[in-house]
Amino acid sequence: MGDDLGDEWWAHEEKSDASELEEETKEPTEKIKTRPEKRKNVAEKTNKAKKKKKTHVQEEPAVPPKKEPEDNKPSQPKRKRKKKKKTITDVLAAAEPKPGSPADLQALVTQFFSNKRSVIEQEELQLQSSCFLSSNDLTHTLSSYLKQVCPKWAKIQKQHTEKSSVVLLVVCSSALRTIELIKQLTTFKGEAKVIKLFAKHIKVEEQVKLLQKGITHVGVGTPARIGVLIDKEGLNLQALRYVVLDWNWRDVKLRRMVDIPEIKLDLMKLLDSGVLAGCKENRIKLGLF
Repeated sequence: MGDDLGDEWWAHEEKSDASELEEETKEPTEKIKTRPEKRKNVAEKTNKAKKKKKTHVQEEPAVPPKKEPEDNKPSQPKRKRKKKKKTITDVLAAAEPKPGSPADLQALVTQFFSNKRSVIEQEELQLQSSCFLSSNDLTHTLSSYLKQVCPKWAKIQKQHTEKSSVVLLVVCSSALRTIELIKQLTTFKGEAKVIKLFAKHIKVEEQVKLLQKGITHVGVGTPARIGVLIDKEGLNLQALRYVVLDWNWRDVKLRRMVDIPEIKLDLMKLLDSGVLAGCKENRIKLGLF
């Protein structure tokens, strides 16, 4: 039989085997070639898609936000403006300056002690008109006013011989005002000795020594320091005959001495330390300058 098939049969089988081998070897090479190509195609598609999105976003025009009509806007409640409280300066600037009177001082004393004293004690604080000197009508200097209310000053000053005491006490609001008033006393005091009674740069002990050292006729100062000297017995009221309050003078803010709470409190304490009692006994006269 092998001879009948001849050589062609064998050759045919060899060819078929070779063709099968070639096909088997070709398949993996084709697979290797197709994978990177697929990856390239996928990457190109994604890049194209991204470019399309970018161009699409750039081409779209920006839409402005819709404005609500003004009529439909919720109305906000208006804030109420707080009314400014009137200060002492505002009140005094609007009013014309009026000279102080004994009734003003009496009303101030009554109002201050109304919650601190009994009814009987408040009656004792009532001063008669004879306790007061004539008040300044805003035309006088301190010297001219004192000449009017103390016409016999030269005689009174010669009779004064007690130490640690004064005949005339002028009460004002500050150290600067004290110095100013002492300058105004030049034409009135004559040979009388004047002492400054305020706390600025002067110790209480120094003032006590000055009062004990010699005879002093006039004391000018603040109610706080005068009150301290009386409490420490550096200043007594035995020879005191006149107490003049710098009532009508106003500072930069148009405040009088009694308009400043701290000074007003010190003044009431000073009056209560023996001045009002001396007025009731007709030993001391009160004047409003």
